[in-house]
Amino acid sequence: MTSPKRYYTVIAALVLVVVVSLTIFSLNFKSPGKAGFFKKIVLEMAAPLNYAVNLAFSSIGGAWKRYVMLVGLEKENRELNARVVSLTRDVNDYREISLEYARLKKLMNIKGGSGFPTVVARVVGRNRLSVFRTVLIDKGTADGIEPGFPVITAEGVAGKIMEVSWNASKVLLLVDYNSNIDALVQRNRCQGVLRGRGGSWCELKYVQRSEDVEEGDVVISSGLAGVFPKGLVLGKVAAVDKEEAGLFQRIRVSPAVDITKVEEALVILKRTGEDR
Repeated sequence: MTSPKRYYTVIAALVLVVVVSLTIFSLNFKSPGKAGFFKKIVLEMAAPLNYAVNLAFSSIGGAWKRYVMLVGLEKENRELNARVVSLTRDVNDYREISLEYARLKKLMNIKGGSGFPTVVARVVGRNRLSVFRTVLIDKGTADGIEPGFPVITAEGVAGKIMEVSWNASKVLLLVDYNSNIDALVQRNRCQGVLRGRGGSWCELKYVQRSEDVEEGDVVISSGLAGVFPKGLVLGKVAAVDKEEAGLFQRIRVSPAVDITKVEEALVILKRTGEDR
């Protein structure tokens, strides 16, 4: 709230400005001649007072313009920020669409060269609590899927169908303890069974100690059990242990498919033992 002293000061200043202005105005209508002492004083005071008044009004006007400009800039800034958020969201959506397209394109290339009828499915759920390593896909019997059908990705084998409903299926991943796939080492064709170990790796079992298996060897499906077509990539040999006593080597295999990152998969709608 404005104090009385400040209020009176402002009034006095305004009165003074008015008096000086009226005096100057009256001088303009008098005949020219030699100025008297009082006129000289008025003229001396008028110049700095007019300058001060003009400066004050200019400052007020400039401050008001800056205020209006700042209000406009703040509004424009809010609008630009909202636009940036919207564009960032659009860019992210387009990036996701592009990545999905690239994954689906790889699946379509496999689909065209598989020689079997297939259906593309999306992963819609992951079982993180059960001892079983499974995922849920959005296709079922309505799409021709049955238990035992192979499930693959662009990188290789992901698992096989475990349970089926009308529009959803549960996939048993190849890393699950209950997963057993007849396999062979691609380089030298020695055979074994790829068994899941429950984590993120598998073990190639029943390979005799005399067989030449090396780290980095590619392991593929053998096609003997009538589930997976022959030649699908299962993984790579990560470690070989021949030191333990027994008939067989202990071979650790890293799956070709990172089961934690699978978003789409291809279900082969026939087992290899069935007629095409």
